[in-house]
Amino acid sequence: MFSIGEVKFEEFPFFLAPMEDVSDPPFRALCKREGCDMMYTEFISVEGLIRDAHKSVQKLDIYDEERPIGIQIFGAQLDSMRRAAEIVEEAQPEVLDINFGCPVKKVVCKMAGAGILQDIPRMVSLTEAIVKSTNLPVTVKTRLGWDDNTIKISEVAERLQDVGIKALSIHGRTRKQMYKGEADWSYIQEVKENPRVHIPIIGNGDIDSPEKAMLYKNKYGVDGIMIGRASIGNPWIFREIKHYFRTGELLAPPTIEEKVEAAREHLNRSLEWKGEKLGVLEMRRHYSNYFRGLPQIKSYRSILVTEHSPETLFATLDEIAHRYADTEVLA
Repeated sequence: MFSIGEVKFEEFPFFLAPMEDVSDPPFRALCKREGCDMMYTEFISVEGLIRDAHKSVQKLDIYDEERPIGIQIFGAQLDSMRRAAEIVEEAQPEVLDINFGCPVKKVVCKMAGAGILQDIPRMVSLTEAIVKSTNLPVTVKTRLGWDDNTIKISEVAERLQDVGIKALSIHGRTRKQMYKGEADWSYIQEVKENPRVHIPIIGNGDIDSPEKAMLYKNKYGVDGIMIGRASIGNPWIFREIKHYFRTGELLAPPTIEEKVEAAREHLNRSLEWKGEKLGVLEMRRHYSNYFRGLPQIKSYRSILVTEHSPETLFATLDEIAHRYADTEVLA
């Protein structure tokens, strides 16, 4: 259907969104196995990269099983962005992605992430400089605009395309919205229908079911769909959507056994990649999503989010599997 650099997509593709403290190698491994076509790393601070900060450098870790993959960076200073692009190129991802969409205050106040939507010329010149400074294909992820009064996403798409980006992912909200309200894909459709825009347009925002993925694909004409929050604790969403696209039928939700096994693998990979302390702490945000909706799960969840011993955590997961073995999982 289309290509991003050397990455070719023969069928309608689904992407894992770059999510801070979520889309790390342990979680990406699960999503890839469940059918995700291409994934992005957590966003990486260029200032951290050029200063060799451990947390930033560690996010460059990518594995062959994950490919194709894009490394996403954010920053606001031209020299830092250029130097970071050189570092990223050494990690040999398939794609370098620039984050112009993060709405978090500590990022925005530095005119990085979605903050740069207040200065489109700067956004364009910064992108152009990155394109010229790397041999990797460059893509961009952004939002509709800073607020409802500054939505110029069709113009932005044209200008970013003109300076050489190979694809554009658009989250259908403004920065002011943060993650509230519904994502407005009509603006994404406007970009896709712009006769001047020929790069792939990937839609992002609120896709949380196979039916919605199909509806939005057909209604808004995007080239691919990026899934973020709906994948947290639910890497199976990729296989469910793909099955629905192929057959028109809904798959049964994952069983309790599958959920527990995924949580166990996720924890084990986190321990291996981050070490025991961080591996335990940073898994805590995931358990509620894996086991959401199970009756009387609170006591088990309390252990999972407070316990420091990996052995106790694995034992608790085993208890959940046994306790809920005959419980029907709701979609």
